[in-house]
Amino acid sequence: MASNPPGSCCTVGVKHEGEAKGQFQQVANVESYIARPADGSTKRAILLLTDVIGHRFINAQLIADQLAANGLFVVIPDLFHGDPVPLNRPAGFDIMAWLKGPPGHMPDRVEPVVKGVLKEMRDNMGCERVGAIGYCFGAKYAVRSLQPGLFDVAYVAHPSFVEADELKAIKGPLSIAAAETDSIFPAPKRHESEEILAKVGQPYQINLFSGVEHGFAVRADISKPDNKFAKEAAFTQAVIWFNQYL
Repeated sequence: MASNPPGSCCTVGVKHEGEAKGQFQQVANVESYIARPADGSTKRAILLLTDVIGHRFINAQLIADQLAANGLFVVIPDLFHGDPVPLNRPAGFDIMAWLKGPPGHMPDRVEPVVKGVLKEMRDNMGCERVGAIGYCFGAKYAVRSLQPGLFDVAYVAHPSFVEADELKAIKGPLSIAAAETDSIFPAPKRHESEEILAKVGQPYQINLFSGVEHGFAVRADISKPDNKFAKEAAFTQAVIWFNQYL
């Protein structure tokens, strides 16, 4: 495995202040948050696949709005069928029990959402090029669908649950933002991923941020200067990557 399964660190963090500018609508019968660029274009699009806190988390919505301000059309689908994990669950919360269910949030439940929304974006929403962003939980699906006819390019931050074979099979450019302290994507897994990507033959990038932990790109305490810098730099990494390859 190129990254470990989700753990307790995947559910904790800081809720950010701000007012979302997008709207909710049904996309392929899935409630989704939509953020549109100023010109209204949907040609260059992002399917943002969230961590376990889900599409109604203000932090994810603010990221989508920032991407839209950079000219991208963004869709954040509900990956969890109305059953996300509330932020900062009490100690002892069993995330693996939540994943395996019932109702469960394993690939047989999540992947149909990703592919259904992606198909709707390409077929009926005017999306000519579609990139994936995957945060933590969502990274697995960004990686495994980095294939012709699905995602054209992907960016992931502090990934979890990514299998080595999924990483070996990618057919498009992949950028990774990693935290120095991360039991889900620790140094050995990061190095394993580097070795795999060096052999795959696709453009790749791995940026390592010191002084931050798993989840920093979404749930960092931005009152701390180092955390704020890393979060903003990881976002800029994504924008530059999509400007290059999307």
